[in-house]
Amino acid sequence: MEPILSGGPNGGDADIIKDSDTQNFAADVIEASTTAPVIVDFWAPWCGPCKQLTPMLEKAVTAAGGTVRLVKVNVDENQALAGQLGVQSIPAVFAFVDGRPVDGFMGAVPESQLNDFIARLSAQAPAGGNGAQEIEIAQQALAAGDVNQAAQIFGAILQEDAGNEAAVAGLADCYIQTGDLERAEQTLELLPSGEASGSEVATVRAKLDLAKKAGEAGDLAPLQQAVASDPGDLQARFDLAIALNANGEREAALEQLLAIMGAKSDWNDGAAHKQLLQFFEAWGAQDPVSVLGRQKLSSLLFA
Repeated sequence: MEPILSGGPNGGDADIIKDSDTQNFAADVIEASTTAPVIVDFWAPWCGPCKQLTPMLEKAVTAAGGTVRLVKVNVDENQALAGQLGVQSIPAVFAFVDGRPVDGFMGAVPESQLNDFIARLSAQAPAGGNGAQEIEIAQQALAAGDVNQAAQIFGAILQEDAGNEAAVAGLADCYIQTGDLERAEQTLELLPSGEASGSEVATVRAKLDLAKKAGEAGDLAPLQQAVASDPGDLQARFDLAIALNANGEREAALEQLLAIMGAKSDWNDGAAHKQLLQFFEAWGAQDPVSVLGRQKLSSLLFA
């Protein structure tokens, strides 16, 4: 893929070169450095040496082909951040790996010294970054509906790192999407529940459990008829919610469970509430229906 150039005055690859500030420093530098080394360039518009160094940094980082990233911070606009990192003069350059500063220098340096700096940093792969780019590609393929490609990438990662939680979760999710629940469960068993800590694993476990429940809930039409005939049949509503979710009708599933809680919150030992929480976990915290559901649940509980 050809790099997308930023529209700023200094140009640069938008994926590996960016401007940042105090508010976004944690995401742009601390978190990002867990997947690739990040160089932070503290500069100011009035700084003559900065005008020499920054273009050389951009050139060297671009030539490194994505093995390192560059984040530029204007000290005039982010004085508190510069103070926290002990910046006393500019240009000041820091290198972060796994969320920690590991190298750096002050002042402009010759291009040869800068290239040596980049080369040393490129060799420092973050411990948390193994397979991160491949994982992201596979997840994007899965989100786009290319289950076969995603499964191939996740499988290749697991051949190299059998304990990679994100890859285990991703491959299991592929099996769930193809309806092969048995192989999905076998894949998740590669990570015993006591050892798996990643949110991806918890989400896929919830998806698998929901897929199993969907097979037991019954067909959609008879359940809809049962609820229409007897709105007080809370078990039918509960089963309908499971079937609706399996059919991709998340908001309708949400409404059925909220209706149960509105009628009898403690029905079946709070089953509707527990099922809602499982829905939210399976859908993901940022899913619009999860956000809506949590708002409606809070209103119902604290009304």
